[in-house]
Amino acid sequence: MSVLAAIAVLALLIVVHELGHFSAARLQNIHVNRFSIGFGPTLLKYQGKETEYAIRAFPLGGYVGFPDDDPESDIPPEDPNLLRNRPVIDRAIVISAGVIANLIFAYFLLTVQAGTVGFKDIDYQQGVRIPQVMTEVASPAAAAGIQGEDVVLAVGSTELPTGQEALEVLRNLIQNSPNQELTLKIQRDSDVFSVNVTPDLGNDGAGKIGVMLAPNGEIVRRRAGNPIAALKSGSREFQRLAGLTIQGFGQLIFNFQETAKQVSGPVAIVAVGADLAKDDLSNLFQFGSLISINLAIINILPLPALDGGQLAFLLVEGLRGKPLPMRLQENIMQTGLVLLLGLGVFLIVRDTVNLAFSKI
Repeated sequence: MSVLAAIAVLALLIVVHELGHFSAARLQNIHVNRFSIGFGPTLLKYQGKETEYAIRAFPLGGYVGFPDDDPESDIPPEDPNLLRNRPVIDRAIVISAGVIANLIFAYFLLTVQAGTVGFKDIDYQQGVRIPQVMTEVASPAAAAGIQGEDVVLAVGSTELPTGQEALEVLRNLIQNSPNQELTLKIQRDSDVFSVNVTPDLGNDGAGKIGVMLAPNGEIVRRRAGNPIAALKSGSREFQRLAGLTIQGFGQLIFNFQETAKQVSGPVAIVAVGADLAKDDLSNLFQFGSLISINLAIINILPLPALDGGQLAFLLVEGLRGKPLPMRLQENIMQTGLVLLLGLGVFLIVRDTVNLAFSKI
């Protein structure tokens, strides 16, 4: 059920994106002859007065078709309402509308979440929680008797603060003390006691004791009390998610070798969404918002076969006063499409194999 919910969210985001293009065209009286969700063989089809609406077999995208180059279209080539006959600004609005629709929808989802189920927050308490002790290999923490869900309150005479900064304080103390005995003040349920642990020297020269660290606190949901508060809270969360997404793309561009392995395809994205939905169905609000922002940013990149690539052609046309030769545009777009489809197939196969092996 959670997998179907994640797939439904992705399909909804595709519909929103294509509706952006479609609506921007129709509001300007530009002819649209196809509105398709998915690719490949047609599963369902409805022929409207001017536009064919279709759902296709592979729901990995969608497209809005225009009759400009359709040999079966009976619209005269000089018709002013053909997309290609419109001014650059009109075409730019149509092309960029999908990105704008995704961003607006992401903000809408976050505002609804703020006003209904609310956002998860942490009611911080002193110290750092240890959610897991590494047991695959002998670790200093396991040897010292530290257990999962223990809370570190102090290291020697240094009391750990309350809040997220406590993680950094404890991490620095451990990393800066390889092969030096540390005394940790531990809280386990209602008991408080001390243990001595000596961090191992890691390959990077930093001390390690073999634990995972997490903020110490209780997870609570904070819901907006009125529509204005929901709009403000949704705006803050939208800015946070957009900032994280842009930062992630920046790391991919400037540190490609290390971050490329983290790029995921549709299979892995659905798996993540399913896991989130399994824990709490309301997580799909944030999942949908994050994916919608990612779709917007990916599509605005100036790459062939994406909205950003078509906008780049329009920019060149505006600067030159005339479009690039159609043959050149077609070759660039076809090459880009082949590369994107190849990347998509690669990611799907890789993520499917990874999921299969992770279940063994």
